[in-house]
Amino acid sequence: MIGRLLAPSIAAIALLPALSGCGSAEPAAPPPLTEEALAAVTADAGAPKDQLARQIDDLFTAQGFGETRAVVLYADGKLAAERYADGYDADTRFVSWSMAKTVTAVLIGMLVADRLLSLDEPAPVPLWQRSGDPRADITLRHLLQMRSGLRHTEAGDPPWESSEVRMLFLDGRGDMARWAEEQPLEAEPGERYEYSSNTTVILADIAARALTDSTDPDERREAVASYLRQHLFGPLDMDSMVPEFDASGTMIGGSLMHATARDWAKFGEFLRRKGRAPDGQQLVPSRWVEAMTQPSPTAPFYGFQIWLNQPVPGSTDQHALFPDRAPHSLFALNGHLGQYVLVSPEQRLTLVRLGHSTSAERVPMLQKAADVMALYPER
Repeated sequence: MIGRLLAPSIAAIALLPALSGCGSAEPAAPPPLTEEALAAVTADAGAPKDQLARQIDDLFTAQGFGETRAVVLYADGKLAAERYADGYDADTRFVSWSMAKTVTAVLIGMLVADRLLSLDEPAPVPLWQRSGDPRADITLRHLLQMRSGLRHTEAGDPPWESSEVRMLFLDGRGDMARWAEEQPLEAEPGERYEYSSNTTVILADIAARALTDSTDPDERREAVASYLRQHLFGPLDMDSMVPEFDASGTMIGGSLMHATARDWAKFGEFLRRKGRAPDGQQLVPSRWVEAMTQPSPTAPFYGFQIWLNQPVPGSTDQHALFPDRAPHSLFALNGHLGQYVLVSPEQRLTLVRLGHSTSAERVPMLQKAADVMALYPER
């Protein structure tokens, strides 16, 4: 076709200007930003206001991302943007789903710092301490890195066959930790990674046992709740945080905590500061946060109950984050249906996105979150 157009023909030459214009129309300009979109960005956002407002607006209005209900962005320790969908506001408590796991990991770190628990000794689960029980080799580190070896299947087909559903809603719901702890080994402790909400409930049970000898559900519940209020939620001014407990008094530390988007951002900022409160108080040792964000030996994308932006050489699976678009030091709290607290220490950013996205929608939605973060340079 190109050869014919270039043939020495007066008619063909005359057509060239018209042909060159075909298909070269300028792309349609995006619609003007609404007052709502512009109002979401603060005057001291640390990025071009219109660009930041546009990217955040896309999270709420563009097709294919699911339903975004809240976005809170901190840049360099200051509020840079905040926006809510209709029906939600700064006082709405949002369910954590699996973001709760990271809170549980911080609780365990505090108890290790208090010398009430030990990271690399056998996990203090009474059921596993009987003579000859191979589960006695499971350590706290194994549990934190999701490599206990226990037979926990997070997703089942049909869904009610999954360990998570059975524990939360069926035969395990009355005493979730006991149900999770009763499961046999299917691999050697430490041998392989398997994501499991059951594992985090075991960690929550261990925390309760470290704080009280009582088996009374109310006393177990109060021991954990008061410790978290005094040592974590209070100093961080996370007044909205409400963890749920099962009938035995065990915190449902793998999936059910409720807090405002602002308080989820405060928790992300606390981790970005390596365990320090805004007033400088060290709530958990900085070395614990460093340990949390180190890759597991069996899963480079996972640390202590937290997701890492580390590449996985040779893997063809969809990455949980976006290592090709952000620093590898970035880490995240991830929850079912698209709950995220994305923390990038090198960019001094914490981005909270809460809402409802299917598995397919989460992939492009995360790329849009990466677009937001890309407006800030690495430091």
